[in-house]
Amino acid sequence: MPSKKTTVTAPAKRAATPKKASGAPGLLRIGKVGSVTLGGKEPLFILGPCVIEGSKPLLKAARIIKSICSDLGVQFVFKASYDKANRTSGSSYRGIGVLDGCRMLAEAGASIGVPVTTDIHSPEEAEIASEFIDLLQIPAFLCRQTDLIEAAARTGRAVNVKKGQFLAPWDLAPIAGKLRAAGCESFCFTERGTTFGYNNLVADMRSLYWIREQGFPVIFDATHSVQRPGGGGGHTTGDGHLAPVLARAAMAAGVDGIFLETHENPAKAPSDGPNQIPHAKLAETLNSLLSIRRALA
Repeated sequence: MPSKKTTVTAPAKRAATPKKASGAPGLLRIGKVGSVTLGGKEPLFILGPCVIEGSKPLLKAARIIKSICSDLGVQFVFKASYDKANRTSGSSYRGIGVLDGCRMLAEAGASIGVPVTTDIHSPEEAEIASEFIDLLQIPAFLCRQTDLIEAAARTGRAVNVKKGQFLAPWDLAPIAGKLRAAGCESFCFTERGTTFGYNNLVADMRSLYWIREQGFPVIFDATHSVQRPGGGGGHTTGDGHLAPVLARAAMAAGVDGIFLETHENPAKAPSDGPNQIPHAKLAETLNSLLSIRRALA
């Protein structure tokens, strides 16, 4: 568990206070994640680098993204992974570990005044991360792991489950049942593409509609949806230039939020560089998405 010497103040655990969203289909719920709202009138963005490279690069990225979002007036959750546990190659960079990573992420979030999220991989990590992290993310490959889902639900944190590339939209209902049975009502699902043959994914915009029709807030992960898993032989490649295109389509489809990984220099990113949006293009990307949302209002 976290050392008493740390200067990071863990965010207070909040009881879920969901309610039906005005004008939303089914039983769509609005949930608070720290200081931001998911499922309300304004879209929520989840933004940040793929993996933590160190405290200084993380803080720099947080401040750049905060500045861009403040100028545009958008709400966001800052993200980064402390461990890329599913890298294609065992020799690829993974991260700095759960405790140090969560401390760094909490410090970065506190410094810019926004909530933070990261992915967890075991019940033990769920308990540690919950001391620092506002929104716990269940990785797509682990989305049906009951012990992990129940552990995340029991922490009292909001939970974001990424839909496995192997699941249909309606397969999410049993996962929601597991979360609710363990006491969690503040949760959402993220669409991140569906397996399409070998080394490829397809983003089916119908999925966003079907997930939302079940009453679940839905986020679209544009940068992971353009991956070509294992397409580089010993590593994953992708079509990062298409991420803004898919994000615009998802926004037009009525999603509650957009997930985008972004890096100062994607070519030098230690993980998922081909799919991340450069900081220099983030404002342009977000502005186009906001324009679509306003046109639909």
